[in-house]
Amino acid sequence: TLDSGYRAPSRQQLDPYAAQPQVGRGVRGMGSALELGGMRYAHQGHYGMEDDQRSQGYDDVEYSMTHTPRICICEDTLEGDMEGVDAYTWGVNMERGSMASLDSTLRKGPPASWRQPELPEVIAMLNYRLDPVKTNAAAFLQHLTFKNDKVKSEVRRLKGIPSLVSLLDNPKKDVHHSACGALKNISYGPDHDNKIAIKNCDGIPALVRLLRKARDQDLTDTITGTLWNLSSHDSVKMEIVDHALHALSDEVMVPHSGWERGSDGGEESLKPRHLEWETALTNTAGCLRNVSSERSEARRKLRECAGLVDSLMYIVQSQINRKDVDNKLVENSVCLLRNLSYQVHREVPGWERYLEAAPLNQGPSPGSNKASCFGSRKGKGKKDTDDGSVDQVDIPKRTMPAKGYELLFQPEVVRVYTSLLRESQNPSVLEAAAGAVQNLCAGRWTYGRYIRATVRLEKGLPMMAELLAHGNDRVVRAMSGALRNLAIDNRNRELLGKHAVPHLVADLPGGQSQSARPLSEETVVSVLSTLTEVLGNSLEAAKTLRASQGIERLVLINKDGKRSEREVRGAGQVLQLVWGHKDLRRPLEKDGWKKTDFMVNLNPPANGPSTRTNGTYEDTTMPLLDRGDSWNRVVFASDLFLNSKLKLDIKCRNFREANRM
Repeated sequence: TLDSGYRAPSRQQLDPYAAQPQVGRGVRGMGSALELGGMRYAHQGHYGMEDDQRSQGYDDVEYSMTHTPRICICEDTLEGDMEGVDAYTWGVNMERGSMASLDSTLRKGPPASWRQPELPEVIAMLNYRLDPVKTNAAAFLQHLTFKNDKVKSEVRRLKGIPSLVSLLDNPKKDVHHSACGALKNISYGPDHDNKIAIKNCDGIPALVRLLRKARDQDLTDTITGTLWNLSSHDSVKMEIVDHALHALSDEVMVPHSGWERGSDGGEESLKPRHLEWETALTNTAGCLRNVSSERSEARRKLRECAGLVDSLMYIVQSQINRKDVDNKLVENSVCLLRNLSYQVHREVPGWERYLEAAPLNQGPSPGSNKASCFGSRKGKGKKDTDDGSVDQVDIPKRTMPAKGYELLFQPEVVRVYTSLLRESQNPSVLEAAAGAVQNLCAGRWTYGRYIRATVRLEKGLPMMAELLAHGNDRVVRAMSGALRNLAIDNRNRELLGKHAVPHLVADLPGGQSQSARPLSEETVVSVLSTLTEVLGNSLEAAKTLRASQGIERLVLINKDGKRSEREVRGAGQVLQLVWGHKDLRRPLEKDGWKKTDFMVNLNPPANGPSTRTNGTYEDTTMPLLDRGDSWNRVVFASDLFLNSKLKLDIKCRNFREANRM
């Protein structure tokens, strides 16, 4: 089922080749579905990374202490932070004087009459007139809230959060750092009420004010970590965009990514400066990754934020050059780039000038070039046949270097994503790279056409085809979706029909490989949708499908009462495309297949499984061009027929008549 934060678009908003943003770990990504009376290609849920479950560079986003060891029990501290003093097991008798005498007290040990303060007493100390008391109280709360959701809720109930937020403006570093650490722990976890409470008492503007004043790396890490925690809740995302975006870009991403210095050239540009501030950069990219999933207005503001996209691209390229592409910084950066590429063809300023009103010939004509190979992901192994990597593509040269949001959709960005597909072992990075390619290939626009051709030239097609065998369900779904949009290009479709069909068939239920990595319904439907796109009206692709034992698997899906309605419809559509080739019918009949095997079963048993676990389903991504397109394909529940790319003639009429029998 979909996450509560998922907002399905209206029917009027559905795009025939919609982009595919990431989805959070708790959100079931959407595959492909046929709908009664036609197909829809709807948007997926955005990638709102639930940072509460995914850490920030170490195992927990919470931590007990980074300073002020006197008030924190040492067992929960980060490495190197504490001296091992169990100091705050006493201390309520401190109404008078300062904490300056604690050192001597610690050396002597706690008096037997002293006790550990109760939580209400600690919260009351946050408003004490002496800064050392405030510091110790905030630091103790930071310790108490570490991995303790009950204490976090109690702090909120006792109105401790407004007091902590007010301490962020305290000029003393120990005070505001301890308060920020406590807020970071409180904002971590499944209780979104804590995040909302911080927002409602103007916690985000206070964090931003502190960030702009901060010059200490540890403090910057804590502030950005707190904002990352807060960004996981939908109601807080636009607050962060409106108040914190420019501060995060100006104070963290741009100055510490290395982009500004790297753009000047020279030996100094070779130094990977962003690694010095890797935690803050990771936190910031994670925060922006979350908020970029909120709405188009958030994405617009992020794209137009000066230096942000440039810094992200610089970080990713630097890490590729270092061959270090599996860390959390790269993951957050690439996922953010993916989200910013979502609907880019309809959301960037002046997008209308990139539209291509009439369908153009997408790529060279089939068979126009026969060279090179459809090699493996690593470029090794046996050379096969043509992969189109030496095709000539006419992409105009820019007179001025691209910058800002323009970097998102330049053909050169393909090399970044193909490098990640080639080198990364991180499933989230692989998924994000493929998702970005799918987004950029969505829609009929000039740069989408350039991107499709450039992916072919950079040998991205065989990389994605090989990754269809990946063990991660979401990676397989991302590769399938990207190949679906890449197949809009005639040349890509021809190559995929020859070389990718066996990989797609291998992902269908029924083979021995399925026992090792069962794929979700969404992924199976996405693969079926991609097969529909790749087969088109190609007889050779249909022959490849038959040779790959694809007919057996498709018929099994079609007639097996255990499959969902979406899977049955998707399999039925592919079978109809195969049966539509008259030259293939006799060989199919010799194989023992009958005409009825290729007719979709639209009435699964009443006691069969529901299409989704909750008994309902959303119609989702489906590769269908607008009805005005010359090779539009429409599927009806009771009357399946195919509009071929070049003509609507006797073949289509015979197809309808055959299905009515």
